[in-house]
This record gives sequence, C-alpha cells and structure tokens, in this order.
Amino acid sequence: MAITPSDRTEANRLDRDIVQRCRRGEPGAFEELYGRHGSRLYTVAYRMTGSAADAEDLVQDIFLQVYRRLDSYRGEAALGTWLHRLAVNACLDFVRSKQGRRQRVTDAVEDLDALEAPATGPWRAGAALERLDLERAIAQLPPSYRRVFLLHDVEGLEHHEIGEALGIAEGTSKSLLFKARTRLRSLLRGREFEGAAQPARAAVVAIEAGRHGER
Repeated sequence: MAITPSDRTEANRLDRDIVQRCRRGEPGAFEELYGRHGSRLYTVAYRMTGSAADAEDLVQDIFLQVYRRLDSYRGEAALGTWLHRLAVNACLDFVRSKQGRRQRVTDAVEDLDALEAPATGPWRAGAALERLDLERAIAQLPPSYRRVFLLHDVEGLEHHEIGEALGIAEGTSKSLLFKARTRLRSLLRGREFEGAAQPARAAVVAIEAGRHGER
C-alpha cells in the first residue's frame, strides 16, 4: 500500500515525539527510535558495504552517533532524512578507512575476474516485482561498481563528490558508473530471457532513462 501524505505526517509527528522523549531521558524511548529506523539504516549500510557483518557494525556506530548528536537535530528535515544522511556519511567514512582501502584492492581484483566471467547464478524463481529484480542485480555487481552506482543513482551524489568520498578520480567514477549500468542492463535482460515479465523490462527502461538523463 502506498504511503499517503497523512501517513507521512503522522510518522513525522511520532518521530518528533520520540526525539523529545529521548532528550528527556525517558526509558525505552531510544530503543523505540532504534526499532523504527534500524532496519532501514541496516539496508543502507548493507548496500554500501555488501557485507552483513560490516553493516551490523556500522548500524551500531550510526546509532551511537545518533545518541550523541540527537540534541543537534533541529527538525528542519524529517528525522528519517537526517538519520539517512548520518548513515551514508558513516558508510563513506568506512570506505575511506584503512580497512576500506584494503578492501578496495581486493575489489579491483574481483572486478577484473567479474569482467572475465560474468555472473551466471540462477535468478530465484517467482521474482515478479521490478524492485526485487533490480535489488538482486545490484547485489551481483562487483563492489566498486555497486558503491558508485548507489552513491550516484540512489543517493544523488555528483561524480566529483563520489571521487572525494572514495578516493578515486572523477573520471574513474564516471567509468565505474557506466560499467555498473551496462552490467545491470545485461543482468536484467538475462532475467527477462529466463521468463520474467514486465517488471524486468521496466527496470531496464529505468536504468536507460538514468543514463540518458545524466549530463
């Protein structure tokens, strides 16, 4: 069911109430905040890192930041938006860290292997929704492709911002995005050939639109 404006207004009201309760130190308030937003932030961290263990660690770090910085939240944006930005920044910090730099060396080797041997794993039967097709395709991208694709096409960062965040050249960001979109189109069309209906085609069209819309 689609979220209506009234649903969003009520959710924002509940979030503001929880923030006030957290600031007053009411028992259980922060746990409620975690329960409302933890799953979404885990999804962001998992997409950015491709690792369940790293995502779990990052979520703990993110909520530690939330606990420390909640007094700085002024309510200009929705709480979910503020939390999402904290999560993205935490993930970028992880990628920039020593551990992240070591991982990128491994990723580069995996990228070369992936180009030589494209993913051939079977798609799960019964996947009928565009979002499921696209999520699975994104999960099959080499890590460096996936990071740039998510930062540009999902988070809306510009190539120079991605370059600064990941420690790569702007041209490298553009190249990785091109390769990511090409791989996604290939994966989604492969799904289509195996019997997917309109959803997979719609996902391909959406990726094509993003490519043609980029300036």
